[in-house]
Amino acid sequence: MIAIDLGSNTLRVIQVDCDSGRVMAAFEKMVKTADGLAHTGRVGEQAVERVAQAIREAKEQIDFSADEMRAVTTEALRRADNTEEVLAAIEEETGVQFEVISGEEEARLTLLATEYRLRHLDCDAEAFLLVDIGGGSTELIFRYPDKVLTRSFPIGIVTIAQHYASIEAIEAALPDEMAAMQRYTRERYRREGPIETFVATAGTPTTVAALKLGQNYATYDPEEINGTSLSVSDLNDALRLLLSTSEQERERLVGVGRSDLIAAGILIFKRLFAIADMQACIVIDDGLREGVALQGCRDAMTETKRARF
Repeated sequence: MIAIDLGSNTLRVIQVDCDSGRVMAAFEKMVKTADGLAHTGRVGEQAVERVAQAIREAKEQIDFSADEMRAVTTEALRRADNTEEVLAAIEEETGVQFEVISGEEEARLTLLATEYRLRHLDCDAEAFLLVDIGGGSTELIFRYPDKVLTRSFPIGIVTIAQHYASIEAIEAALPDEMAAMQRYTRERYRREGPIETFVATAGTPTTVAALKLGQNYATYDPEEINGTSLSVSDLNDALRLLLSTSEQERERLVGVGRSDLIAAGILIFKRLFAIADMQACIVIDDGLREGVALQGCRDAMTETKRARF
C-alpha cells in the first residue's frame, strides 16, 4: 500500500507491506504548498511545480505502479480558491490523483496511526488529547474510552509564520488566534472530564524531540523519536537554539527553509501546553500518511475476506 499526504508544507509518501506491516519505503520533501496562500487565497504555480517535482523524485525511489495507492491532501487545498485547477495540474504532470479530505477525516486517520504506535510503545492511556500541528491547520483530537471528539482549526505553522512579521508578533497574537481552541478544550474537559496523556504529532513536535535527542535533519530517526517526552522547557531550549545560531547551523539542524516555520510551530505548541494544562507531552512520528496506509491495508483485507465468501 502506497499512501501520499500532501500537506500545507510537506509532501510525505510511504509504502507499507500490508501482510507484515513493515515499512518498505518512505519519502518526505518540503514543498510549501501554502506559500502565499494567506495573502492570495490561491496555491501558486511555483508551489504546484514543487509538488510535481517532489512526486517525480518520490517515483525514483518508489514504484507507484507496484501497489495500491491513495493520495490525500488537506488544509491548503481545502482553503484555496483554485483547488480543482491545482489538483488537475498535479494529476496531468504526475498521474497522481489527490483527494481533498475534511479536517475530521484527517483527524480520524491521524488518530488511527497514533493509536497503533502508542500500542506498540505499551502506552494505553484511557483518555488522551492528540494535537496535530500542521502547516495550514491544527487538529485537536480527544480520545476518551467511549468516544472520540475532534475539531480542526485553520491555524498552522505556515499560515501563522506568513501572517506575522516576527516571533514577538506571533507570540503576542497567539492567545487571540487560538482562543477558539481554548474554548473547545475547556468545553471538552467540562463535559467529558480531564485527559491523562498529552500526545503530539507532525513536524514541530518531532523536530523538537530530535533536537532534544541530539539529532539533526540528516540523522533524524523516527524510531527514536516515537515515545519521546517533551516539556515546555524543552520547547524553550529548542527555540533559543534556533534563534541564537547561524543560518547555516539552523539548516543543518532542521533543514533548509524550515527554521522560521519550526520557530512559529514551537510557539503554537507552547500555547497548546497551556490550553491542555499539561506538563509533559509524548511525541509520535506517525501521522496522516501512516493512517492512510493503515486504513488502506484494512480496507484491502476486508475486501479479500468478502471475496472468499
